[in-house]
Amino acid sequence: MKTLRILVLVIVVMSSGRIAEAQDWANLGRFCNENKEMPAPLPGELRIVFMGNSITEGWRNLYPEFFEGRSYINRGISGQTTPQMLLRFRSDVINLHPQAVIILAGTNDIAGNTGPSTPEMIMDNIISMSELAKANGIKVILCSVLPAYDYPWRPGLEPAEKIVSLNKMIKEFAVINGFYYLDYYSAMVDERKGLRSELTYDGVHPNKAGYEVMAPMAEKAINELLKDNQR
Repeated sequence: MKTLRILVLVIVVMSSGRIAEAQDWANLGRFCNENKEMPAPLPGELRIVFMGNSITEGWRNLYPEFFEGRSYINRGISGQTTPQMLLRFRSDVINLHPQAVIILAGTNDIAGNTGPSTPEMIMDNIISMSELAKANGIKVILCSVLPAYDYPWRPGLEPAEKIVSLNKMIKEFAVINGFYYLDYYSAMVDERKGLRSELTYDGVHPNKAGYEVMAPMAEKAINELLKDNQR
């Protein structure tokens, strides 16, 4: 009987953990400890937060040297959509007090990772993140969605033209509101409006060669946006 009670207790504890994990829909706990331990920026420090999904997360894994020796903070979480990023934007961006945020988001919304999303719904979340950043004195770099001809995990959605349309909306919003538009798309697209084969391992995510294309573009955007702070 004692063994049975212990077994039941273990099952309850394990189940509670799974429930808690499932309830953290935006994965707010992912960087909780890292954020708490993050010191305030030093005087003159140009802290940049990279906010995004697996494309941002993979950057740290496949091309870590880009982040080494710089005040660049990677806050990418694989599979995330813009509503999830919006929910964690305060804890993973604003509370870290960066000079700027680089937002790369939208492809998982098109893939329907957290349910159907229209371009307008995606833009609403991107707009909200941008407005939150601006209200807190954080400069904004809005990235184009990377090209994708198809999604391996959800084939047949034909995302290519949807990405073109969303990028047009992101660019127009950025220009109208004085945000920097970082156009990865044009540098990485192939003749099918997909990601160039030499820059990816699955048609959606960059490989190291892909990040080597993105890195100087991101650096240029940061330098141009923060040139006044560097004087």
